[in-house]
Amino acid sequence: MNNHPNKPSITITPAQRIQGLPSQFFAALAGKAQAAAAEGRDVINLGQGNPDQPTPPHIVRSLQEASENPAYHRYPPFSGFGFLKEAMANRYKQDYGVDVNPETEVAILFGGKAGLVEISQCLLNRGDLCLVPDPGYPDYWSGVALAGASMHMMKLSEDNGFLPDYTMVPHAIADQAKLMFINYPNNPTGSVASSAFYEDTVRFADQHNVAVISDFAYGAIGFDGKRPVSFLQTPGAKEVGIEIYTMSKSYNMAGWRVGYALGNPEIIRLINLIQDHYYCSLFGGIQHAAAAALNGPQHCVHELVATYEGRRDALFSALQRIGWNAAPPAGSFFCWLPVPEGWSSASLADKLLSEADVVVAPGIGFGSSGEGYVRLGLLAPEARLIEAVDRIGRLNLF
Repeated sequence: MNNHPNKPSITITPAQRIQGLPSQFFAALAGKAQAAAAEGRDVINLGQGNPDQPTPPHIVRSLQEASENPAYHRYPPFSGFGFLKEAMANRYKQDYGVDVNPETEVAILFGGKAGLVEISQCLLNRGDLCLVPDPGYPDYWSGVALAGASMHMMKLSEDNGFLPDYTMVPHAIADQAKLMFINYPNNPTGSVASSAFYEDTVRFADQHNVAVISDFAYGAIGFDGKRPVSFLQTPGAKEVGIEIYTMSKSYNMAGWRVGYALGNPEIIRLINLIQDHYYCSLFGGIQHAAAAALNGPQHCVHELVATYEGRRDALFSALQRIGWNAAPPAGSFFCWLPVPEGWSSASLADKLLSEADVVVAPGIGFGSSGEGYVRLGLLAPEARLIEAVDRIGRLNLF
């Protein structure tokens, strides 16, 4: 019963920037998986990019100790503690031989995703143009939409190693573009980039005055004894862009929300500026623990990469047995598999969930050029990965 018949009310109208956001692909995918699991089904979820291993114990202990430090109970410096920026710069020096000034060329991020969305708001005005890989990580689109800008999709094809072909970008489009995202090791294809590709990227950016954002989220995860190349290792890279790294994948710290941007000082200044208006930096205890992870022994990272490589090899041996043929990834923890003839990526994903209780991500969710593929994550033990393939094999699709 309404006891307040004359209670005032207003109409809530979302801002245009909210109405213009793309649908959250991964949230919808997670909802489908959770609904199936809620029915009591034994779901093997290979559709999301959520690391399944715990954070290494020495990093957890560092946070536990730091959380008792009263100095970290107060607001941290707006742009973060200098010791964490120094740790980030030192890690890049050790791993890639890249010199980075921690004071002017490093920004602490609330996870890599936040940085990837914020950067469009820093550099794009309404009506500006951004070059985006297709297929690619959908949150690139989110930042561009929030800025009121538009996108030109750069097709990634298997024939070109899932690298953008800059000669296929119309000259007028290239001159109009202000920002470009690249991402290797790649989500969703698992491909990697060479030094020659990054040299081409720097030349293209310099010629057309385009700022480059290298999403290096999977930078630690390279297979067959090969370390992925960093964009910042390329001469001139810091003059044309930045690289965004996250600790989520390298250290199984996805829930901790720690990332960082490195490179061009002016872009770094703008990231720090916009974050001053959003946040007051990360909890100091988390910054302390993140620095411990970066400065400490890196055997946990090497062991994690070996785990993913073992899972990759086990999965592809099982895929070969059922006749699902594809090239194994060279990096990241994703596998990009072609759908069988007569299926779309969405219809195959729905069938695998409904009849095999296996979740995969349909390629169309990563852009129109993702159609014809599904993405699987190496985010379950080897036995579970093999069981997932065995279930799929019983559907006789191949």
